[in-house]
Amino acid sequence: MSTDGRPLSPHVTIYRWPITMVLSILHRITGVAMSIGLLVYVLWLEAIAFESMPYDTVKGALDSVIGQVLLLGWSFCFFFHLANGIRHLIWDTGRLFEKHQADRSAWFVLSASVVMTAGYWLVTGGQGG
Repeated sequence: MSTDGRPLSPHVTIYRWPITMVLSILHRITGVAMSIGLLVYVLWLEAIAFESMPYDTVKGALDSVIGQVLLLGWSFCFFFHLANGIRHLIWDTGRLFEKHQADRSAWFVLSASVVMTAGYWLVTGGQGG
């Protein structure tokens, strides 16, 4: 056994992460983020049901810089989860399993997510909804 100071097994700081691994981790993170966003959405719906004061408070929070960043992030999470879900549906048919195909489809998912998020925010005029 070698004792040259290197770890016994690969560590995340040593080797380059494959894009498919990054997307797998990101898919889980975006799922959790969308769950948190769903709670904010329910809060917003409840605020609509009440008089104007709770709604104005929630709208003010979502119109703030932090609120807009969160809405941008949640919209990216939605589009990423959607695109990656379609990729998984294609995998369910037995296609795109070769390494180069999986890598290309992963980059396509990331690109499509960014393009759809940017398009959504351009169409909505930066209001996020």
